[in-house]
Amino acid sequence: MAAIERLVAAAAIPGPPEHLPGRPDAIVDLQTDEGVTLVGGTWRYADARVDEIDFVAVGSSDDPLGPGTTPNRTYDVVRDGGWRTLTPAETMLRLANGRVCFNWYAIDVTIPERVGELDPTGATVVFEVAVDDYAEIWVDGELPHALGDAGGNVVGGFNVANRVVLTRDARPGQRFEIEVFGINGPISTSPRNYIWMRTATLDFYARERARVAEDAPLEIHGHFAASLERIAGGFEFTEGPVWTADGALLFSSPNTNAIYRWRDGVVTLYRPKSGYTGVDIGRYHQPGSNGLALSPDGLLTICQHGNRRVIRVNPHGDTTVLADRFDGKRLNSPNDLVYRSDGTLFFTDPPFGLPDPAESELGFSGVYRVRDGAVELLTDDLEGPNGLAFSPDERWLYVGNWADDRKVVMRYDPETGEGSLLCDLTDEPGEDAIDGLKVGRDGTLYVCGPGGIWVLSSSGEKRALLRLPEAPHNLAWGENDRTLYVTALSSVYRLQLEGDTR
Repeated sequence: MAAIERLVAAAAIPGPPEHLPGRPDAIVDLQTDEGVTLVGGTWRYADARVDEIDFVAVGSSDDPLGPGTTPNRTYDVVRDGGWRTLTPAETMLRLANGRVCFNWYAIDVTIPERVGELDPTGATVVFEVAVDDYAEIWVDGELPHALGDAGGNVVGGFNVANRVVLTRDARPGQRFEIEVFGINGPISTSPRNYIWMRTATLDFYARERARVAEDAPLEIHGHFAASLERIAGGFEFTEGPVWTADGALLFSSPNTNAIYRWRDGVVTLYRPKSGYTGVDIGRYHQPGSNGLALSPDGLLTICQHGNRRVIRVNPHGDTTVLADRFDGKRLNSPNDLVYRSDGTLFFTDPPFGLPDPAESELGFSGVYRVRDGAVELLTDDLEGPNGLAFSPDERWLYVGNWADDRKVVMRYDPETGEGSLLCDLTDEPGEDAIDGLKVGRDGTLYVCGPGGIWVLSSSGEKRALLRLPEAPHNLAWGENDRTLYVTALSSVYRLQLEGDTR
């Protein structure tokens, strides 16, 4: 027992925050003549200044959080004159004007045929720069950023190195235009110093060493082929994954009241306090968000356990409550959700997120439809409605039931609420009931249930069981229709599907 307690304690200790594992296979130092010559680059420099400009005050009747129509005066940062050439060593000079000041560094780099003994073909290339004091990194004219980013292209912290992946499949001759915006800081104290570049490198990782995942064992029962990777771990409990248009995975941590974002091997905190901010949060086992989904127009929609509601995050970051009551009574704890292509929202509402199920005001668990602002009960015939998904033609809404004595997947007419049994997994071995589920383009269902992920035909036939190292709880389609991301207790997995082998 003591050994187990030590292991648990050790698991809670953070590890090194490495962008990629271990040392790179080659480094090009961009602050040396040799390094810049190898990649065919030339450093350029420009000061920046703060100009007072015309703008407009916030707010209007059409867009109360965006720019309005009332003129005002504000400030902008603009480049001060043209570029001048720097030698690599001159990037370490103290530049700009001091106090509150800004500047620009720029260099174009080309992947060479060889970097020392390394053939860079297929390598991952990372641009790393440490600016005294802050930096933002533009690559090929773009500054990608998302809520929760910490470093990478955006400011990483005081004198913290920014690391940006230029490519994960390098080819000799590839060219990248890099611009570094330098900021003197802390800005609020008007520092009595200047801007300079501490380090600037290109790190090369050979293809086989630059993976952002590790192979994980997958036990397959049935005529089916797939492979499994673990892409993140160390969480208390993971749920509600959704793949975003910018190639990231958002997922919930209901126990710790947070939404995380995984992209390119890096996990960042996307939304703290994702489900509750009440003074009695200590009573809740899972106060945070659970199911996540994107609306047809790409807006994140969140099932909040503690707040007992479904909200949408709007383009400016403010939120709209889509559902919090039915028939004048508070919802239980919305669990999972799915949009139909016409924008109609469906969600499940068991009492699992309540401190005590007896606190339910409704007294039943429901599957709901939200259309034109109205919350409508589709069915209340399940004890624990959980995961849900549409058939490809949207004729059927599939809903899983989380209950020890009735582990079933039902299918409902999304208009009438008439339902029928699709598949009964009650007698299958395994502690878990039915949780999240997804449907492929061919109509195949992938259901988190007792023992693992069940692969079901559209008629409910049990085709295969995929056993993961941890119990799976929800799923999201990823970058293509053969990739499923799986939230499973303490880890997140990537499941590559090959399909039926018969």
